[in-house]
Amino acid sequence: MAIAVIRIKGKVNVKKEVEKTLQLLRLYRKHHCTIMPNRKEIIGMLKKVDRYITWGEIDENILKQLLEKRGRLPGNKKLTQEYIKEKTGKNVEDVAKEIVDGKMTLKDIPGLKQFFRLKPPTKGFERKGMKKPFSLGGVFGYRGKNINSLLERMI
Repeated sequence: MAIAVIRIKGKVNVKKEVEKTLQLLRLYRKHHCTIMPNRKEIIGMLKKVDRYITWGEIDENILKQLLEKRGRLPGNKKLTQEYIKEKTGKNVEDVAKEIVDGKMTLKDIPGLKQFFRLKPPTKGFERKGMKKPFSLGGVFGYRGKNINSLLERMI
């Protein structure tokens, strides 16, 4: 199962080791998203930067939308169905399914940027804001399947 990780806080007053971990996760700015495999090492990194991100398991449909609408190639060119078909020999639905199942990663699509730039969520974040974890009605931390509704509002 693949994990979607979204950075929700900016660069001001971030400790150097936290910023380095965010760089390793390819979360360079606020509202950037990346797709990671669900491995023990990755979960450890996510827990280290818990207050700056939110994450959860992504669905195939949402990943397909992310690739089609927010996938970028060098030069800020849009990712197209033809490009994916040419480079991988599969269509977008198959690529999204394989990434979610863990058989493929974003690195397997040559030239694709490893992160997605998203808009701020429509109708804002949750009620309690940035200072509370998701389990208490806030924004940051583990969301499980609820990450899909947030991603849908940010695409």
